[in-house]
Order: sequence, then structure tokens, then C-alpha cells
Amino acid sequence: MIIVMKPDHSAEDLHGLIVRLEDLGLKTHLSRGEHRTLVGAIGDESMLRELPLESLPGVEKVVPILKPYKLVSREFKPEDTVIDIHGQKIGGRTIQMIAGPCAVEGREVLEEIARSLAPWGVKFLRGGAFKPRTSPYSFQGLGEKALKYLAAVREQTGMLVVTELMDPRDAVLVSKYADIIQIGTRNMQNFRLLTEVGQIDKPVILKRGMSATIKELLMSAEYIMSEGNHRVILCERGIRTFETETRNTLDISAIPLLKQLTHLPVVVDPSHAVGRLDLVAPVARAAVAAGADGLVVEVHVRPEEALSDGPQSMRPEAFGRMMGELQRVAEAVGRTFH
Repeated sequence: MIIVMKPDHSAEDLHGLIVRLEDLGLKTHLSRGEHRTLVGAIGDESMLRELPLESLPGVEKVVPILKPYKLVSREFKPEDTVIDIHGQKIGGRTIQMIAGPCAVEGREVLEEIARSLAPWGVKFLRGGAFKPRTSPYSFQGLGEKALKYLAAVREQTGMLVVTELMDPRDAVLVSKYADIIQIGTRNMQNFRLLTEVGQIDKPVILKRGMSATIKELLMSAEYIMSEGNHRVILCERGIRTFETETRNTLDISAIPLLKQLTHLPVVVDPSHAVGRLDLVAPVARAAVAAGADGLVVEVHVRPEEALSDGPQSMRPEAFGRMMGELQRVAEAVGRTFH
């Protein structure tokens, strides 16, 4: 439930309320808005039956949260969450581009890709160190060596590192190098992994499962936030349908719907959504028009040589043309990429 404090409540009122709630075994979360301070109480609410919350000093009213996801919901936090990562913000007026190869294949080619992205203002470099592949015989990534390459390129370019975590046993290793940890579609409901990243002080991009509902995505985000990590970014990357012309079907309606249901930032991965190079740019434009806070796009200097997802990876020249188109769409909806 949410406890709304009076505008003139004192610091003692707020502290006293939090102590009472936590003494009952409830987790509390403080949200200070422009006009109101909200206290979220998460846990077994039956413990509150004998506690007249609305009679406590400084309390204006108590509002139950009806949805199964609490911390994630708009009811809990009406204002949009803006996540600051070393000065770069995801969730504000500026739309962020997260770009790079599907997998880190070597230091030299990674440096080449990063240099090709820099002129377009890309602040986040993506690249897989551990790759979840359908076939056990496909390239599985370079592991820690790839993480070191990403860190080295970050030192050279200033680009922040986004990479995927697949296994709780690698959590400490990946968090040592990554600025943002990505949870891939196949692990959206790996609750042990979600609990682990919930205890790490790193932003998390949580990708929607290939057959997951919106509610299931939000419940997975709740797992992370319930452990204390509230820097969660939701990612729509297409869902599995009966259509075979594209790899997945991008649920463009998920973007405005998530914006209604949750305060968390929403980014879109058009590359994995369509799996076709010719469709990445138009789908990216649609995502920006629909309200996405960022895009995750695969870029490679030589896609024909890529060890993973070459057919859908953009060449730098095509990426540059797309960025020009995206900026015009962003301006039309009152936003920018700069």
C-alpha cells in the first residue's frame, strides 16, 4: 500500500511512520514528488490491521495498490523515473542510443565499431561477452576477455558499457566491468538471476521474454526492485507469434501501455525484434514516435564477418542515415537524441 504524507509533515512524522512499518516486518520505500511524499509499504499487509495508519502524525491518507506489482506501478510512483548513469540519463527528454555488435569478437574490431559510432553521439556501447545461443555449437562469446575489451574501449572513448549477464555465478565478474547489466529474453523469468541483480548497485535492462505478457514483464521487474535495486529499464524486443517473415513481432503498443502502467524507462530493441536489416530503421522510427526512451541497435563494421547476428547488423553508414531520420522523428514528438 501507499501512505500519502501531508504537505506539512515533519521529518519526525516520516521517521516515526517508517519505524512503525519496519517493526512490523514490512519493507518501505520513500518517494519524494514535487508536491507529495509517498511511503510504500511492501509485504504482508495483514500486519497493518491493528495499526490505524491514517491517525498517525503527518499521514494524509492510505491508498491500497491493487496490482500484483507494487514498486513498479504508477500508483506507487506517479513521476517518471530517470536513471542517471555517470551523467547520462535514460528516461528523460533525451532519447539514448545503445549500439554496438551483438557479440564482442576481438579488441580491434570493437574499437573500430566504437569509433564509427562516436560521431553520432552514441554514449552507450553494447556487446555480448557471454552469448545465449539456440545451438550449443554457435559462438558463445569470449567471456572475461570480452569484458576487458569493453572496459578498454570505454577508457578510450568514454562510452558506457552495456553487456548481458546470464548466470548468477558471473554476477560479480560482469558487474565489475559493466555500467548497465542486461538480462536477456531467455532469462526474464530466471528469478534466481533477477534476485541476484536486485542486490547489485548497477542499472539493469530487463528484456521482455519472447512469449511473456506485459504483466509477467512487470512482475520480473518487481523481483529486481524488491531486492533494493530500483534502477530498472524495461526493454521491448518483440514477442513470438505465428508470423514467420520477421524473427519476432514487435509489440509497438507495449511502449505507451508500459508508460501508463509503470514509471520505469522503456527502451526498444528493433534489431532482435525483426531480425531483418531492411526493417530495423523503420521500426526504430516507430518506437521513437510511440514514446521509447532509448533504442538498442546492433552495428558492425563488417556484418558479413560477424560471428553473431550479422544479417541484422547495420553498417556505420546506414546507422548514420538512420540517426538523422530518428532525430527528425524525435523532434516531432518533443524529444531529442542530443
